[in-house]
Amino acid sequence: MINNIIIIISILVSVAFYTILERKILGYIQIRKGPNKVGILGILQPFSDALKLFNKNIISSENMNYMLSYMSPALSLFISMLMIPIISFNSFSLYDNKHNILLFFILSSISVYFILLIGWSANSKYSQLGSIRSVAQMISYEVSFFMIILFLSIMSLSYSFNEISYSQMFMSFFYGNIILFYMWIITCLAETNRSPFDFAEGESELVSGFNVEYMGGWFALIFLAEYMSMLILSMISIIMFFHSLSSTFTWLILIMISIILLWIRGTFPRFRYDMLMKLSWMIFLPIIIMIIPFSMNYSFLFN
Repeated sequence: MINNIIIIISILVSVAFYTILERKILGYIQIRKGPNKVGILGILQPFSDALKLFNKNIISSENMNYMLSYMSPALSLFISMLMIPIISFNSFSLYDNKHNILLFFILSSISVYFILLIGWSANSKYSQLGSIRSVAQMISYEVSFFMIILFLSIMSLSYSFNEISYSQMFMSFFYGNIILFYMWIITCLAETNRSPFDFAEGESELVSGFNVEYMGGWFALIFLAEYMSMLILSMISIIMFFHSLSSTFTWLILIMISIILLWIRGTFPRFRYDMLMKLSWMIFLPIIIMIIPFSMNYSFLFN
C-alpha cells in the first residue's frame, strides 16, 4: 500500500512537470519563452495553476446531471491511476499476475465510458458531440492498439508485462518491428486524444469539445487524467519494445518518447475526421492482420 501511494504521488508530480515541459516546448517552437515567472525558469508554474483551478468556483447549469458531472472527471483520473500498479518497474510490478495485460485492456476500455459520461452529463450539444467523436475515435484505434499488443504477446507467449520484458533479454522487439512501433506511437496519440487527433477538443468547430462546461477543479481532473495516460502509455511503450524500465538507456528513450508526444502538437495540423477513421480501418488494421501470422511462426520456431 505504501509503495502504491509513493508511486502514485510521484507520477502525479511528474504529470505536473510534464505540463510545464509541454508549455516550454511549444513556446520555443513558436519562438517565445513560455512560463518563466513563477519559481526558477517558471518551474513552479504547474503548482500555481493547480491552486488557481482548485480555488475557482464551479458553476453548474440547471440542465446538468449533477451527480455524474461531479463524479465522472474524478473517475476518469481514478481509472488512469489504476493502471500504475500493473506497470513493470525494474522487472517488478506492484500488482503482479500472469494476465496484467488483460487488466490493462479492461481499464483502457472502461475509460471510454467516462469520457462519454463527461460529455452527456453536461447536457450541452457541443460537449456531447465532442464525447461521441472521442468515443468513436478511441474504439476505432483500440482495435489496432490491442492487435499490436496481441502481436507482442504472441511473440513472448504471455499476457504478462514481466514475461514480455524477459523475452527481450537478448534483443528488443523494436529492432525487428520499427514499422509496428511507428504505428503504435500514432495509435497512442489517437487513444489519448492528442494533437493531431484531438477531435474531442476541436476549438474551431466544437468551442472546446467534451469539456466545454467543465471549469476549475473539474477541468484540472480531466487534464490530469489525459497527461497521466500519456505518461503511462510511454512507459508501456518501453516495456513492449525496449525490454524494461531498468536501465539508464531505456529511461532516456522514455523521456524521448514523452517529448515526441508533445513535439507533434507543435508540428502537425489537425487531421480531417474521415481521414482519421480511414487511417485506422483501411491502413493500420490490414497491416497488423498481415503481420500477426509472422509472429505466430516466430513463437513456434524459437519457443
